[in-house]
Amino acid sequence: MRKHWRWAGAALTAAILLTPPPADAACGSPVALQILGSGGPIAEGERAGSSAIVWLDGKAVLLVDAGSGAFVRYGEAGVRFEDHLAIAITHFHADHAADLDAILNSGGFSERIAPLPVIGPGGSDYFPGLRDHLHALLDPQTGAFRYLSGYLDGSDGKARLVPVEAAVDAASVVFEDVTQQVKVTAIPVEHGVVPALAYLVEIRGRTIVFAGDQNAMSQRFVEALAGRRPDILVAHNVIPEGEGQPRGLHRPPASIGEMAAAIDPKLLVLSHNMQRALVHQPEGEAAIRRQYLGPMVVAGDLACFAL
Repeated sequence: MRKHWRWAGAALTAAILLTPPPADAACGSPVALQILGSGGPIAEGERAGSSAIVWLDGKAVLLVDAGSGAFVRYGEAGVRFEDHLAIAITHFHADHAADLDAILNSGGFSERIAPLPVIGPGGSDYFPGLRDHLHALLDPQTGAFRYLSGYLDGSDGKARLVPVEAAVDAASVVFEDVTQQVKVTAIPVEHGVVPALAYLVEIRGRTIVFAGDQNAMSQRFVEALAGRRPDILVAHNVIPEGEGQPRGLHRPPASIGEMAAAIDPKLLVLSHNMQRALVHQPEGEAAIRRQYLGPMVVAGDLACFAL
């Protein structure tokens, strides 16, 4: 059994579903967010790695991250590869990108022929950038999955991937479809030595912010969005308060509260939920509430929020 949450204005309701419903029934709105994977890098129960879909008129127009296990949730949600306007990866930790190759493999069986923008950060001495990551997977001579190399040039019946490598030192518009009224802005965040991005998604007059994995030093991100009041802010619930936690990688709850208070979303969705945070969830939520007093929910896999 899974809990299905629907956000509509000021009302938050829950219903128990025996099986995940089709995407259009689950989201129940022309614009919606669905969390495919709500977990982290450790295999903990039924949560898949970080992944989300933005739905528009019943079509999965944007995939944000494709962490371990997202491939299964992708199928359960009824996502169609041919409906994507773009794929956006926040960074190249496995719990955010490990199932990208599986989803591309599945997409090879679709009827898609249109090029597909794939967005991600530039690289560093420690991590490859988007282009190098794709070539490590797909290069026809050296790629780990070279049998899928048609994605690099549109051959072999594959849709050509269009890499969009975002700078990690300044915000930039990385995708825009004027007809569909969809715009994606990449905003650099601090995640230790890992080049990482957050995404601001503007779609039909609504806004979703994917904060991604970030630590409390991500001040540029907060300044860029201060007072923006998005419909949904997706923040990562990874560590509890207290000593001994990897604060160089993630915000603790009190810092999530400070971030949310500054950005002032209509709904704060906690995802990337790790057990080490969930076992202290009452204390964590109390720490968030010291700064942020708006609506908040802890997402599970396949949770859907109508905007």
